[in-house]
Amino acid sequence: MPAAADGLYEQEVRIDATPDTVFDFLVEPEFMTQWMGTDAKLDARPGGVMRCDINGHDVAQGEYVVVERPHRVVMTWGWVGSDEMPPGSSTVEVTLHADGAATVLRLVHSRIPASQTAAHGEGWTHYLARLTIAATGADPGPDPNQRGV
Repeated sequence: MPAAADGLYEQEVRIDATPDTVFDFLVEPEFMTQWMGTDAKLDARPGGVMRCDINGHDVAQGEYVVVERPHRVVMTWGWVGSDEMPPGSSTVEVTLHADGAATVLRLVHSRIPASQTAAHGEGWTHYLARLTIAATGADPGPDPNQRGV
């Protein structure tokens, strides 16, 4: 269940795929763009770039801090061109735990400016729902956030 507080957003989802499979959707551009973004540049190693063009004008950017296949990814996060939340100003931590043949994904996004917390909660809820579909090999369909790309 989503939860939000000033500066922090947390959510857990259960995905009908193994942690190894889900992990690829966090670190491989061709998999990430199946659930989030139109283009991604990902160098999944500590210090490597994380850049995802969400919809042609909103570009998330940061760097990978921790990459522990297949259980944990930590990256910095922010928005190109934003004074309030510039690239690298917040942190996203994703942990993956096997649950039988499925995976429980826990996302914790911290250091979010209070004025941005609700919008990030809506965004993560939307994109994690798409990930739960894409990671099973199904098509989550057109992303309504990509209108006008």
